[in-house]
Amino acid sequence: MDLQHKFLNIILLPLTFILLLLFMPPFLLLKFLFSLKRYIFMENVVGKVALITGASSGIGEHVAYEYAKRGARLVLVARRDDRLQAVANKARKIGSPEVIVVAADVSKVEDCKRFVEEAVNHFGQLDHLVNNAGVTKPRSFEKVTQFSDFASLMDINFWGSVYSTHYAVPHLRKNKGKIVVISSTGAWLANPRLSFYNASKAALISFFETLRIEFGPDIGVTIVTPGLIDSEMTQGKFLPQAAWVPAETAEGCAKAILDSTCSGDMYLTEPSWMKVFYWIKVLCPEVLEWCSHSMFANRPQSTKKNS
Repeated sequence: MDLQHKFLNIILLPLTFILLLLFMPPFLLLKFLFSLKRYIFMENVVGKVALITGASSGIGEHVAYEYAKRGARLVLVARRDDRLQAVANKARKIGSPEVIVVAADVSKVEDCKRFVEEAVNHFGQLDHLVNNAGVTKPRSFEKVTQFSDFASLMDINFWGSVYSTHYAVPHLRKNKGKIVVISSTGAWLANPRLSFYNASKAALISFFETLRIEFGPDIGVTIVTPGLIDSEMTQGKFLPQAAWVPAETAEGCAKAILDSTCSGDMYLTEPSWMKVFYWIKVLCPEVLEWCSHSMFANRPQSTKKNS
């Protein structure tokens, strides 16, 4: 057995490299042609039903507006009912034919079941599920005193998407619907003081990649990894400590998300230039970690929530 592993260690890497050199050119050409086809025949969401969690602010709010502009019917979910009502009113004004709001906490499994049922009972269908609800609590790991605070972060960022998806899947499957997962570049670009947040977003990627394989063509899954977005979550003390990174607007990010979803893309990193850091991490992780530590580790701490 050890001999087999030694043989594979020696032969598999160079063999794979040679095969990739032969395979990649035609594959990339086909991928480009299919991407072009998907863009030309982009999904029309007029009259379709989109359920968006964390819709009271930030990316979720502006995703709701993008769906509204394209004529979709909306189910808006968040904990702050007053903010949801304001978002719903604007969504109606800019094009959504019908909007309902459901005040709910995605960290509670019974709430997730309830808002999916309310959506289906009201509209009779569900076409898109946008798992967007999330919170962040920047803090050095050594300064943590109450781990229950960070358990709640995982409950919202990870389990909230799991619960919502579980109850939505039977209805999405009927219409060959789509799931949009708002993860983060923090899932692979580890920044200090965001260890729990980054872990929750990495868990989302792994979980929904697995589901995509299980669902096959029945349900589309688009995994979004936004970089620094100028939103309620990143304002205050959090945004200045990353001042060297240009923040994208929530509006621009939301438009890219819906374009990518309607095109059937598997992944979206927005802004796209953030992909550079992924390749730096793959090719020279020592450099990236040293830079990250030097720029962030010794800066003042802050705490910021969003829902």
